[in-house]
Parts: sequence; C-alpha cells; structure tokens
Amino acid sequence: MRDAPMSLLAPFRLGDLELPNRVVMAPLTRCRATHENNAPNELVAEYYRQRAGAGLIVSEASQVSQQGQGYIWTPGVHTKEQIDGWRKVTEAVHGAGGRIFIQLWHVGRVSHTFFQPGGAAPASSSAVAAKTQIMLESGFVDASPPRALTIEEIADVVNDFRKAARNAKDAGFDGVEIHGANGYLIDQFLRDGVNRRNDAYGGSARNRVRFALEVVEAVLREWDGSRVGLRIAPVSPANDCADNDPQTTFGHLIERLAPMKLGYLHVVEGATGGPRNEAPFDYMALRNAFPGAYMANNGYTREMGEEALAQGRADLIAFGRLFISNPDLVERFRRGAPLVEPDRETFYGGDARGYTDYPALGA
Repeated sequence: MRDAPMSLLAPFRLGDLELPNRVVMAPLTRCRATHENNAPNELVAEYYRQRAGAGLIVSEASQVSQQGQGYIWTPGVHTKEQIDGWRKVTEAVHGAGGRIFIQLWHVGRVSHTFFQPGGAAPASSSAVAAKTQIMLESGFVDASPPRALTIEEIADVVNDFRKAARNAKDAGFDGVEIHGANGYLIDQFLRDGVNRRNDAYGGSARNRVRFALEVVEAVLREWDGSRVGLRIAPVSPANDCADNDPQTTFGHLIERLAPMKLGYLHVVEGATGGPRNEAPFDYMALRNAFPGAYMANNGYTREMGEEALAQGRADLIAFGRLFISNPDLVERFRRGAPLVEPDRETFYGGDARGYTDYPALGA
C-alpha cells in the first residue's frame, strides 16, 4: 500500500528501507572513474558523500561487463578493483547517513569497437546502427555498427546482470536499479524501432519485453524485490530509439512486472533531458498498474515535484542536474535557498572542478 501523498521533505518507506525524504538523486554519468581500470576512486566517494542528504542516491550507470561499456571512464561493477572502489563510495555515503542504490547498465549498440573485447562489434537486439555518438578520450565519435546477440549470448548477458547485482551487494549498496531506459540494451529489445528479431525476443510486445523480464528475474535471485528498481523512458528518443506504440509496449511490460513486486519504477517522462511532452503518453496508467513506488523524473523543479506528490502522481521525485551543482539540494529545498546552476563544460570527465567543488550553504 502506498503512503498518502505528502511533500518532498516527508519520509517514505521503500520496502524495509526508511527514506528521510522523497528527493532522489538521479543517476548521472560523470566519467570520473580511474582511467586504468574503470574503478571508482576517492574523488568519486567524496562526490557521493557530499550528496548523502538525498532520501536515496541512485549511482551513475555502471557497466555489468566490459561488453557493456560505451563511454570513456565510466565505472564498472564486474572486477575486484571496481567492487573495492564502490565499497569506498558506499562507506562514505553510509558514514554521512545516506542510502545508495547502484544503477546496472549495458549500453548495447551505443558503444564503439574501442571498448569491446577483441575489438568486436557492439552487441544489440538487432544489427541496426544507432545514429548517436559516444565519448572516447579524444572526444565524441559515431557509435560503431552493432551485431545481433545470439540466443546463447542473451543468456550470458542476463547472467552478467545477475553477477553484477551480487557484486553490488558485496560492495555494500542498499539496492540496485536496472537501467532499461535511454536507448541502451534493454530498451533496444523493448522498442520495435530497433528490435527486428523474429525469434522469442522479437516481434510482439510479449516477446520484446522478455529480455527485460529475464534481467529482472536474474537480479531478484540476488536481491529482495523491495531493494530493486527499474528505470524506463517510454517515449524518449535518446540514442535513436523509438517504438510505434509505446503505450502498449510499456503497458505490457508493467503488467508482467507487477507480480515481481519491485520496490519502485523510475520513469523518465518525455525526452531524456528535454521536453516533457515529447509524445502523448498516459503515465498514470503505468502508476496505477505498478504496485510499488513510482519515481518521476525529467526536468522537475521543487514546485513541480510538490504538485506531483500532492496530486498522487508520484511517490518519489528524481533530480539530476540540480544535484550536480547543489550537493545539499535537500537542505536548500528545506530553507527555500537559491539554487546554483551547473557548469556544463565539466559534466563529463576531468577532475574535482565542477564535480566536488560546488559549495554547500554556509561554506
């Protein structure tokens, strides 16, 4: 049963986890992992520690395997060095009184042969190239043409998600979020603009949701459902991904997902980082069909978040860019203090500048 609608600063119970407020730090790719091994370091730990006032932090997307990487210096969660690095992060957040989930990620075709084992083509649901760019050390370049995963390889990727979920528990996370949005691998199976398969994973919506459900089932072998979330973006055109009938596709996904009793559904409403009215979509239909918490995301201000909670349209509100430049965002909301605008030039890669040097109130 959901809590009665309340304000952003009111507590929320997510399964057996008590959140002191309903302000969630959304996952934000920052490309600050150690260059040699894609492991989080002390700088990353300090970044998350500063933002521990969030009701819940969802970490930046973290690749479940080397095959799953698509951008330079993004952290993984599939080697001992990466697990040890993430443990520094969770200890820092917990030491500051916070709670943190990790977002598990496989980029699929949004990658480059540079990242792939043996220089292979990136893997996707189908051999359909993405009209998008990825980040190498030299800058942004076109994604490499992909190949379609075989049935056997799909099972291997599902198991990579399971192992990464286990690694996340070893690293001390409070839970995991599965990245099924923004045109990455799970989305490439869900949406018919990319998925051209004619086997058990393609064609009908029932078949196209199969991979997502198998990943969820694999993660649930390692975590209680209340500590698992799924992120989706039904109408976002991010990374050249689209669907002819998103209401049917994602409605079917949630219908099949409901009995699994996940903790929350994280929904990007509209175009990721862009217009909220990208295409007509009934988000309340998803909220009503999903028994867990509904986390709303995409361009929310404090006022918009309060309105969504008051109207019962959401339980939690995820804020992204505001957390980049306002590490004490919850306290600023509490005091009605001014917000700092982020420096876009420091979003991806670099050092402490534009990362851990934004001051808190009174600093």
